[in-house]
Amino acid sequence: MSKGTKYLLVSLPTSISPSNDHDEALTALRSAVTTDYGTVTPFPIPEFKIGTLDALVQQADELAKLESSCEAVVAKVGDSLKAILEGDESKISQQKTVNDKPVDQYLRSFTWNKVKYRADKPLSELIDTLQKEVVSIDNDVKQKYNQYNQVKTNLTTLQRKQTGNLASKSLTAIVPPSLLIRDSEYLETHLIAVPSQQNSSFPKIYETVSPWVVPRSAQRIDADDEFTLYAVTTFKKYSQEFIHKCREQKWIPRDFKYKEGGREAEEKEVEKVAKEEKKLWGEALRLGRTGWSEAVMAWVHVLALRVFVETTTPKLAKKARNSLDQSYSYLAGNAFGRDKKGRITKDDSSTSADMQAAGQMGDGGDYSAYVCYDFEIN
Repeated sequence: MSKGTKYLLVSLPTSISPSNDHDEALTALRSAVTTDYGTVTPFPIPEFKIGTLDALVQQADELAKLESSCEAVVAKVGDSLKAILEGDESKISQQKTVNDKPVDQYLRSFTWNKVKYRADKPLSELIDTLQKEVVSIDNDVKQKYNQYNQVKTNLTTLQRKQTGNLASKSLTAIVPPSLLIRDSEYLETHLIAVPSQQNSSFPKIYETVSPWVVPRSAQRIDADDEFTLYAVTTFKKYSQEFIHKCREQKWIPRDFKYKEGGREAEEKEVEKVAKEEKKLWGEALRLGRTGWSEAVMAWVHVLALRVFVETTTPKLAKKARNSLDQSYSYLAGNAFGRDKKGRITKDDSSTSADMQAAGQMGDGGDYSAYVCYDFEIN
C-alpha cells in the first residue's frame, strides 16, 4: 500500500464530451488529468432509489457524518494492528488489504457490493445498514484488542516476577522453607531486600531499628546487582514497627508466605497465561485484519453514496425549480422571457440563481461544476 497516496472521487456530466458519450467523457477527463497528476479509472456507481429533495439533503448530512465515522474506525483499527505487530511497518502493510487485494487494486476494480448493499433498497436503509456495520466493526475489534491487551499485561506482570530484581521478583524459588519460622505464637520471619550500597551497614544496625529484633537472626539468602535479600526474625508484637523502620531506612520488606508446591504453581500459571496470550494475539490479529478490510470497504461505499447523493441533489433541485417556474411564472409578470413556443427563457443571472438554489454555488457564489471528494487510506 502506497503511503500518502491520495484519491479523488469525481462526478462529471457526460456533456463534457460533444457526443454526451460515457467513454468519450472518460477520455476527455483523462486528457485533462494527465499522468503527471494522476491516473483516471472508472468508478461505477449504480442508480439508487431516491426520495424527496428534503430527504436527499438530510441524507447528504448523514453521509458526511458517516464518512467521518468510517475514517475514524479505519484509523483506530489500524492503530490496533500497529500495537499488535509492535510497529513493524512491513508486517502491518501485509495485513492491510481490502477484500484480499491491495488498497489501490481494490479501488481500481471497485464494484458495488450488491449482495450486502442492495441497490434496490431505499437510500435511508442503505445508510442505516452501513452505520450499524461500522459500529459493529469498531466494537468487535476494540473488545478483542482490549481482551488481548489485558492478558498481555497479566503475562508481563508474571514474567517480571520471574526475572526482576530481588525487590520485586517472586521469592518462591529463592527462599528455602527451612529459613522461615512458621506456626510460632511469638516469632515471625521477615524478608528484607537491602540496596547493595547498604550491605556493609545493614548487619550492624538492623538489630537496633526497632524493639525486640532477635539478635544475630539476619541471614543472607541471595543477592543480585541491586539488592541483597536477608531473613530477619522479630517478635510478632513488634513486626509492624520493624517493617515501618525498614522502609525509613530504604530497605524493602517483601511480603512472602511459603506455600507447598508454590514454585510449580507459578510456573504453570505463567505457561497458562502465555498460551492464552498467544491465542488472543492470533485472534486479535485476524479480527484486526478483517475489521480493517471491512471498514475500508464500508468507507468506500459511503463515499460512493455521497457522490451519488451530491450529484443527484442539484439535478432534483433544478427540476423542481423549473417545474415551479413553468407553473407560476405568470405571477412575475414580464420578469421571465419566453421563446416562440411559450417556454420560459432565462438570462445568465437567473441561471446563477438556480445553481445557487440547487446547492452548486457556495455562499459567496463560487460555482462548483462537478462533485469531488478526496480521501487517503493509510
